[in-house]
Amino acid sequence: MSANLVKTPKRQSLVTKFADRYGVDPDKMLATLKATCFRQKDNKEISNEQMMALLVVADQYKLNPFTKEIFAFPDKTGIVPVVGVDGWSRIINENPALNGIEFHYSETTKQHKGKTIHDWIECVIHRKDRVEPTIVREFFEEVVRELDYKNPWDTHPNRMHRHKTLIQCARIAFGFAGIYDEDEAERIIEMGAAEVISVHPGASVSEELKNEVHDKTLLLIENNDGQGLLDLSKQYDIDTQAVLNRMFNSAQRKRIKELQDAANGK
Repeated sequence: MSANLVKTPKRQSLVTKFADRYGVDPDKMLATLKATCFRQKDNKEISNEQMMALLVVADQYKLNPFTKEIFAFPDKTGIVPVVGVDGWSRIINENPALNGIEFHYSETTKQHKGKTIHDWIECVIHRKDRVEPTIVREFFEEVVRELDYKNPWDTHPNRMHRHKTLIQCARIAFGFAGIYDEDEAERIIEMGAAEVISVHPGASVSEELKNEVHDKTLLLIENNDGQGLLDLSKQYDIDTQAVLNRMFNSAQRKRIKELQDAANGK
């Protein structure tokens, strides 16, 4: 008696999967995405590994790279995946557990480059499967980005502050990890080299490590040791860098970048 042979279905490649989803020629898929989905300051060629890393994240969160819901900053052999405002809004609102979002604003205000801003904004996310909501409060002075050129923090500081608060609250409420907004991605690039992201990115940083890195960084800043800052940042993956980066205020981050640029001969 002949045995019945069961054929294992051939697994569809990620490139083919995306090409079919958006009606793009598979042979032109990678070239098209490389030309449209990476933000870079030079003309270095984007590797297939970098492109695939972006597709992994796009597929995980069902984000459309062709409409700029997700794009990336290349960094050596790695990438920093960036989700645009529309992308964040969609993955939050499409989560089946979402049961409402609220924003609360501080009564106290101050001036920032001619604009009246709130000292803090609080985001409240309600989930259908939880009794208590997730509440995150972000202080303006801890998230504002001071740059030498005109940027959204100058022209729309309250919108940027609200957007940052929503993202941080959504990360805790829904466990979003390994994706960043553009402002945060640029800060990560400033801190140092990034690593290629994994399929299930994320970072768990202990208070002990936070305190250790915080103290080391302040000492390196005090000693004007740019090379030491570069070496320190390269010890951690992009998710850990993002967590550690938020410990410092805008003036400290600016000084870190200045010292790192000097060490790199920029």
